[in-house]
Amino acid sequence: MDKFLDKHRPPVQMRRMVDLSYRIENQSVEIFEVRPCFENPKEMFENPVAKATYVKSRKIWKIYWQRKDLNWHIYKPQPEVKYLEEFLDIVVEDKFSCFSG
Repeated sequence: MDKFLDKHRPPVQMRRMVDLSYRIENQSVEIFEVRPCFENPKEMFENPVAKATYVKSRKIWKIYWQRKDLNWHIYKPQPEVKYLEEFLDIVVEDKFSCFSG
């Protein structure tokens, strides 16, 4: 994930306006943007980009995107991959504009 961020984060001078980060919780990796809140620029807002959850029993990663309803939905064009790197490639390619709008 750190290699992914090194390659895809905005330039250092832009990061106070928009940045890219991730978190790992349980079996999931979530990628999100970090921006100042519109109402209070001193507060930061996290905008979800993509999520992958590892299914240990099947040794696969399920891919999710967040729709307008703010719920995570399975990414139907390719709902699962074997390796986390494949998930990251799909997010970067964003063929159907699900991850970056």
